[in-house]
Amino acid sequence: MAEEMNVLDVIDVQTVLPHLEAANKAEALEKMAEALTKAGYLRDAAGFLKDVYQREQEGCTGIGGYIAIPHGKSAHVEKIGVAVATIDQEIPWETLDDNGVRVIVLFAVGDDAASANEHLKLLAMFAKKLGRETVVEALLKADTTDDVMEAFKN
Repeated sequence: MAEEMNVLDVIDVQTVLPHLEAANKAEALEKMAEALTKAGYLRDAAGFLKDVYQREQEGCTGIGGYIAIPHGKSAHVEKIGVAVATIDQEIPWETLDDNGVRVIVLFAVGDDAASANEHLKLLAMFAKKLGRETVVEALLKADTTDDVMEAFKN
């Protein structure tokens, strides 16, 4: 059996943003897309964000427990990547539990068939981790990039 991919194999320290300063969803996503672009994951941040917002129209990506997992398949993605941000103050977001968000995991995935398959694997892998209370608690307390990476080891 092939070795199962681990969340830590996907997270790039360049795209982990502890204590991200953002007043709202737009500001947070913009800064996260900028980090993904700088790290070589996106060709066009604005085009990518347009695709993410299009996906946001289909249903809320706030999964509850102060966590959001926005994503969108986009032709503006150079290679599959993930940005993780922690925010000190809860920001407004459409969520399943009507709370705001303090942890955002933004997926950058291409729009071809192979990427779509990877996208589903990534979502499942992160959903499994984010379903664990210990992981969420550690993320909410994370102070540094290392803390964020450590949280996903739980």
